[in-house]
Amino acid sequence: MKIYLDSVGCRLNQSEIERYGLQFRLAGHSLVATAGEADLVVVNTCAVTGEASSDSRQKIRQAVKAGANQVVVTGCWSTLNEQAAAGIEGVTRVISNPRKDDLVRDVLHLQSDPYEQEPLAREPLPGIHLRTRAFIKAQDGCDYHCTFCVTRLARGRSISRPVSQVIADIQSALKGGAQEIVLTGVALGSWGHDTSPRSDLTPLIRAILAQTSVQRLRLSSIEPWDLDEAFFELWRDPRLCKHLHLPLQSGCADTLRRMGRRTTPEAYAALVSMARSVAPGMALTTDMIAGFPGETDREFQESLEFARQIGFASGHVFTFSSRPGTAAAHLPGQVPPEVRKQRNSQLRSVFAESSASYRRGYLGSVSTVLWEATDQLGPTGWRVSGLTGNYLRVYATTPAPLWNQLSTVRLVEDAPDGLEGEILRTPASAQDG
Repeated sequence: MKIYLDSVGCRLNQSEIERYGLQFRLAGHSLVATAGEADLVVVNTCAVTGEASSDSRQKIRQAVKAGANQVVVTGCWSTLNEQAAAGIEGVTRVISNPRKDDLVRDVLHLQSDPYEQEPLAREPLPGIHLRTRAFIKAQDGCDYHCTFCVTRLARGRSISRPVSQVIADIQSALKGGAQEIVLTGVALGSWGHDTSPRSDLTPLIRAILAQTSVQRLRLSSIEPWDLDEAFFELWRDPRLCKHLHLPLQSGCADTLRRMGRRTTPEAYAALVSMARSVAPGMALTTDMIAGFPGETDREFQESLEFARQIGFASGHVFTFSSRPGTAAAHLPGQVPPEVRKQRNSQLRSVFAESSASYRRGYLGSVSTVLWEATDQLGPTGWRVSGLTGNYLRVYATTPAPLWNQLSTVRLVEDAPDGLEGEILRTPASAQDG
């Protein structure tokens, strides 16, 4: 049977469809690059914003229109809206998040797990989800109670995957040629909080670095209150990418309290200072919400100024989207949509300025780049793009169509969304920022 896997939303969703791909292959099936080629389509949905929910429904309808015999839907949106998902004409099955780990076995009507045997080497998913980096799920669910977030409702309580399972998935990815591993989770920093004895993320990362030959290990989003000083000592190993995504959401203490966030601007700034002192050059990226209920002009200006003071390497801005079932949906002082839009634009401008400043600081330096995309051949050669360890987007022209290779690159010119590079050597070691 030919299988097409599609996904909306976070890196965790990407990690899950990669794992489905491995399991389908172990069961003797093949993966294809488009829904039109497939006998079976699996869509992993998202509900973090209204836009993500809309995108999820669109993906499902596109899969149905492509003509697959079976369209299976899973993920956060379909878990929260199971009847609506099942009601989309052409959907053959909805598998909610609590059952999604057994999706492949259930869909194929297997009595046992065929993937309990020696694991296959990872193969990047064909089509639009082709990735050089391998996304490895370490944790799922969340025990925090941010008032705007629907993910906790869709994913349930925090559950840590055993070290041995995480290591096995990484070994499979490395066997398949992955040069970079991205460790993911809903609340990755809470890994180990549910184990006995209680643990934390630091021992897991140490185990990965000690027991695997991973060249580059990157961490996905981590809540700032889950980190301590000992955590930053991990960056003594240069294989750990100098990049941390620490969601802030607001730079105003009053807004953070209404959001149910377990941090303050002062605590967040102290964490940033600690990270930069232990790991100079650390790229710090974040998320912020524009127009949260009750956000006054004063609160927004405080938030804007705090973001400017931190000087993030980049950031994502989300216009507040009221999610059914969350406390924020019922808070007074809902900000008018046009004001939310204006504030979104202002925050994006601040991030654009700080991002440009951060990357210009690396002009003339030499870094290691993992090439992720190769465009068509032009008159001067192949155009390639990739990422440094500290998450700088780099472009270069090369006589060969490089992909999933590490090169030593001199960063020579600023570009609108990255840096132009001059390739000095390929392949290269990953011992850089």
